[in-house]
Amino acid sequence: MNPGPPAPQAGILVQARRRPQSTRQIPKNEELIINTLIFLKANARKESTIKETSYRLKRLSEHADLNNPEQVKTAIANLTSGDRENYVKAYARLCTANQIQWTQPYYHTERKIPTKENITKIITASKKYAPIFKTLLETGLMPYELLQVTKTDIDLERGILNARGYKGHASRTFKLTQENTAMLKAYFCKYDKFPDAIWIRKMWIKHRNKTATKLQDPTLKNIRLYDLRHYYTTMLYAKTRDILLVKQQLGHKKLETTMIYVQLVNTLFNESEDYICKTATTIEQATQLIEHGFEYVTELDGTKLFRKRK
Repeated sequence: MNPGPPAPQAGILVQARRRPQSTRQIPKNEELIINTLIFLKANARKESTIKETSYRLKRLSEHADLNNPEQVKTAIANLTSGDRENYVKAYARLCTANQIQWTQPYYHTERKIPTKENITKIITASKKYAPIFKTLLETGLMPYELLQVTKTDIDLERGILNARGYKGHASRTFKLTQENTAMLKAYFCKYDKFPDAIWIRKMWIKHRNKTATKLQDPTLKNIRLYDLRHYYTTMLYAKTRDILLVKQQLGHKKLETTMIYVQLVNTLFNESEDYICKTATTIEQATQLIEHGFEYVTELDGTKLFRKRK
């Protein structure tokens, strides 16, 4: 008897097990992926990890034979630079589960904080997902954390969002801007909840790439969804210099984890006493600083940062 379709809430591995038996031969790529998911489940990996691994392996299987590590390396190398590390991890899990030998490539991606201007270009490209992306930008929440947030967790009159802890993170509260609060009001008039985290990431990539093509700016393709969290962290620490506040708002249990996030902002602002740091918001101010020997470092939220050795 055909067992019928799985329940909507069933996990990805359960769905695979409930599929009707067929006499067709399972393609090799599909077999390798299923073995990997079973392996991850048996080793008590989180459902979110299993879903992400499944998604990335399926994407790789569209461009390479998963039983051929050299083909996979080529496929990964052709991905956007910011995505390569996660695909390497996903394929490494498949190799472990299926006892495939390979020499794992290592990609050193230089993490740069995107400007708010470029982030906004991507956010405004989608009317439906703009409030979701903007909420991630204003709270530093991870997509899986946002998925746990329901309509009742948001005070749409005062603009207060309460996020429950997830994946070891602590619960915390955020104050949203009036603009974002208004966008969320409109969103919840049409939808009951936030979409799945993997779907949010797929929509970010879709609208990011679409915007990059439309504006003929390929650098936009390097902005990851996770960079919204990095941007939030950078701006919060730059404004407050309060590492404990940053730790609290990121939901970290350990201060050591937070320190990883603030290393980049320390590099950007260079807290060494060997430098004098100045800011400029206009072309005239920037010109004057350059004429006085200051060198341009980066731009954050419309403000250009310069430095000069003492």
